[in-house]
Amino acid sequence: MRSRASKEGLRWLRQAQADLGWTRHLAEEGAYHLACFLAQQVSEKALKAFLYAQGQEIVLGPSVERLSRAAAAFDAEFEARARTWSVLDGYYVPTRYPNGLPDGIPADVYTQQAAQDALALAEDVVSFVAGRLGPS
Repeated sequence: MRSRASKEGLRWLRQAQADLGWTRHLAEEGAYHLACFLAQQVSEKALKAFLYAQGQEIVLGPSVERLSRAAAAFDAEFEARARTWSVLDGYYVPTRYPNGLPDGIPADVYTQQAAQDALALAEDVVSFVAGRLGPS
């Protein structure tokens, strides 16, 4: 069972790592709103990778903060990072839908700095999880 859980965790981590590359690309190409959204998605997948590797059979929900706190049940180091990483939860809806913002559209609102900050957070999540799961 443990081997299967580890394999599933690494499978999710590999996808997070692949998506992280696209997050960088989008940030470099000026699709800042999409880079912010994908940074949230990358982090969600990485945290789910950790939870699946711990033997969790079903891991639901997109919240980086909630997933970080769930991971803290297995590794207390996640608790200290949950608050910092939770900023990414703010990119889940408004980066995609005009009605998630008071005026304008996501393509006009999100900046290069926002994309770089989101990317840095996603890189931190992926690196932290990878360090916990070992080589992928």
